[in-house]
Amino acid sequence: MGFQFRVPAMLLRAFARRAEALGDRHVRTQTAIRWAAEAPSPGQRAYRLAAVRRFARHAAAEDPCHEIPPARVFGPAPPRRLPHIFAQEEIQRLLAAASALSPTDSLRPLTYVTLFALLTATGLRISEALALRVDDITPCALWIRHTKFKKSRLVPLHDSARRGLDRYLARRKRVAGSESALFVTLRGTPLRYRTVIGTFLTLVRSTGLRRVPGSPGPRIHDLRHTFAVRSLEACACNTGTVAHHMLALSTYLGHAHIEDTYRYLHATPQLLRDITDASEALAQGAAS
Repeated sequence: MGFQFRVPAMLLRAFARRAEALGDRHVRTQTAIRWAAEAPSPGQRAYRLAAVRRFARHAAAEDPCHEIPPARVFGPAPPRRLPHIFAQEEIQRLLAAASALSPTDSLRPLTYVTLFALLTATGLRISEALALRVDDITPCALWIRHTKFKKSRLVPLHDSARRGLDRYLARRKRVAGSESALFVTLRGTPLRYRTVIGTFLTLVRSTGLRRVPGSPGPRIHDLRHTFAVRSLEACACNTGTVAHHMLALSTYLGHAHIEDTYRYLHATPQLLRDITDASEALAQGAAS
């Protein structure tokens, strides 16, 4: 179905380490609640407990000694989180902070600048970007072969994005050797999702875009939301053009259904002005 369960897997491993340290041989409600309560925000506490609860329901089907933690221990489920639509100045601050990462004379700063700039310029999922191989880069596009829904697609690149990749590739050769992954660590190994998320959170906190752990703020996936919104802002404001643009955007983002693309579109001052202008033009035309 396209689900990779990356974050739930990380949470369950962390819970398992805690349970084993306490000598638990089965899921225990008390252990699960205490472990979940250590998360810094109500939403994260509920998400932690839900991951254990889903696992416990399956485990209890084979061994009833597993306890299933109750739902909503930490209150009702939080509402769907609104994405942060990055302003151009905020993107620049993020990239500037990435360029100052240590060691400053190593490949690491350029790796993160290139990765975050690529996400901004293409709207790729972070999983797709980290799955890229060097031979997935063509003269004017990227082959996205490891998609959420197992559908490959070709993502055209702006000339500036291609130049940025070329600069990175020239430095990468000194570190990566025969490694095929595009984005690599200082040891030449593939860059891991967890490492990237940790670095991103550190950078957005250092730039003031996010406060202490547990506080709301930009997520790395919001770069994809930003791409979709800015793309629509750049579209000519007429019904036919917008309809064709939406179909192209849905294909570009790799969505299985165009309805999925609508979830990435959010009101901005510019879009609201465009809607107002179109409504006034329609009203004036009807009046005449």
